[in-house]
Amino acid sequence: MPECREPVTELYRDAHLLVVNKPAFLLSVPGRAAENRDCVTTRLKRADPDPRLVHRLDLDTSGVMVFALTREAQSALSRAFQQRRMAKGYQAVVQGRVQEDEGEIDLPLCPDWPNRPLQKVCFETGKPALTRWRVLERNAEHRYTRLRLAPVTGRTHQLRIHCREIGHPILGCDLYAPPEVLGRSDRLLLHAETLAFNHPITGLWSEFHSPVPF
Repeated sequence: MPECREPVTELYRDAHLLVVNKPAFLLSVPGRAAENRDCVTTRLKRADPDPRLVHRLDLDTSGVMVFALTREAQSALSRAFQQRRMAKGYQAVVQGRVQEDEGEIDLPLCPDWPNRPLQKVCFETGKPALTRWRVLERNAEHRYTRLRLAPVTGRTHQLRIHCREIGHPILGCDLYAPPEVLGRSDRLLLHAETLAFNHPITGLWSEFHSPVPF
């Protein structure tokens, strides 16, 4: 696993929550192996004694993460994620030219048990997974399309698999892209650009943004 030298940067803080920007190649929580102890939560604990996890981003994905700083905020934010009251926006750069301007991908997902940690589409045992997408840019010269992705559900590897299933794997994806697409980028070109929700204490609609680094 590549060593991540980029810092975790603070985007917002109040008495109840902390919003940060996670760099790519950094775990959200510690891994089991000793060499995988470096992660977002470990770094945050250097300044905050008890940052409370409410969601995760994949190792390879960068972007906005929110942590609770109190038990009450953690409970409210966790419910918001479970009840799909979080508005999540990602940008991805995918292989090829996406013809339509926008659409939905509705394909159920479940673990691919013989090939863990991979997931797969399964209409028999998969859980519902819905992604809305919109084209931001088409680059004919370099054969890629930039997409805005809005996952309604939050299944593991949902955006990676859904993009692959419509024939446009994400550049730099080491799990679901063919070798020639993986080799087009030295990182996964997937970034959690925006996260918006009702503040867990005040109830006010709050939006947070992280600039896309690619």
